[in-house]
Amino acid sequence: MAKKKIVTLPKKVFRILKKLGIFGYSKKNNIFGLNPLVVSTLFIVLILLVAALARKLVKSIFGESPGIIKDLLLEFIATIELCAACFELIIVADNWGISAYATYLFLLTLWWSSKWGTASACPYNAIEEVVEGSRRLPHAILIVLSQTLGGLVTFSFVQPIWELELVETHVDKAFEDCTADLQVDMITGALIEGFATCLCRLVSRALTESEAKLGNILDAFFGTMMVVAAFNHSGGYFNPALATSLKLGCEGNTVIEHVVVYWVGASLGSIASVFLFKSKNVQKYIGKLRTSKID
Repeated sequence: MAKKKIVTLPKKVFRILKKLGIFGYSKKNNIFGLNPLVVSTLFIVLILLVAALARKLVKSIFGESPGIIKDLLLEFIATIELCAACFELIIVADNWGISAYATYLFLLTLWWSSKWGTASACPYNAIEEVVEGSRRLPHAILIVLSQTLGGLVTFSFVQPIWELELVETHVDKAFEDCTADLQVDMITGALIEGFATCLCRLVSRALTESEAKLGNILDAFFGTMMVVAAFNHSGGYFNPALATSLKLGCEGNTVIEHVVVYWVGASLGSIASVFLFKSKNVQKYIGKLRTSKID
């Protein structure tokens, strides 16, 4: 009588994971035979954890009291975190489509909104504060420079990981020539980035001011949908530092086109949102939302 083959627990777990699509890929091209999407996910999680530790270190050194040096460091960390994750999201979008990209972006936006505190990783937030009179111009300039520097150095952290080519989706990515996402003319691109930025900022402010239930979820969802809507036209960045980190100098755009679309367009849209939000009609609508919440 043949002996019954005993299946060990590790083998059972491996079979389950293989059925789930986590393992079972070519070990020659993918470390341990892991699904490349799993590796991309783990890389993004690693980025979030390292950034969280860096924030904790800054806060342990400077304490909870506000300060310009502390603000600059937190903005620098947040911008690198944002840009590094979005570099990997390019891999996700290229290989698993816009739906996967949008899902990851939505979840990441929720994470960042709960972890960044006052940091924004976005230059026009500081510009808005100058317009509103809540931040001095010299401080705003330092914030913008910190965010821009964070964006510019990000690829120097991402590139060594891609160079390892742990999975097939990272092959040749470390030294691949990038291409611009702008698929329309410069003025149209600036209008898209400006209009979408204005809408995103208005919705975000409205949700915050009205103290809407699940406001952070609604804000993240709306922002993600706007990115998806603009994805095949301007790339849907709505953030000058992010756009500069990922696409400055890429084939298909001049530096002037890049600045006009992603810096001028988005910043003007952001400034416009400040004045639109203060308008009587918008404030009246916010008042109604507050009243309905009380009732």
